[in-house]
Amino acid sequence: MKILFLLLTLFAANAIAEVDLVKVDKSDRKMYLMVGGNVLKEYEIALGANPKGHKVQEGDEKTPEGTYTLDYLKLDSAFYKAMHISYPNQNDIAKAKSLGVSPGGLIMVHGQRNGLGWLSFVAQWFNWTNGCIALTNDEMDGFIEMVKVGTEIQIQW
Repeated sequence: MKILFLLLTLFAANAIAEVDLVKVDKSDRKMYLMVGGNVLKEYEIALGANPKGHKVQEGDEKTPEGTYTLDYLKLDSAFYKAMHISYPNQNDIAKAKSLGVSPGGLIMVHGQRNGLGWLSFVAQWFNWTNGCIALTNDEMDGFIEMVKVGTEIQIQW
């Protein structure tokens, strides 16, 4: 049975499976592309430079935590391809408002900064984004092939 599952998983990966959930574990700096509760693909990621805890305001360099939607693709980004995360949601907006701050926005899953993709072998060892989730450029191409706009993303510590 395990061999059949492995063969099906390999076939699905090669057949450009449609991912139904993206899970991010900030504490391990890992992203998992899920299909039917099974891990299809695993990525090592870079996060916001101040990753622990939920994003509360613009400029805090935190990657949000919670359940969001990957709601649009952005190909004209300052980074090699990007998919937007639906942060801030209504709860995020209300929390920021209660604190008298802006919640920020433009949180994405993206590749490397344009022109610097060749440095990803070093960059991916550090949390360097302003709150986004970074992959290498090759990984971002695969991500976009497997993850469609409208897919849920769960981000947790």
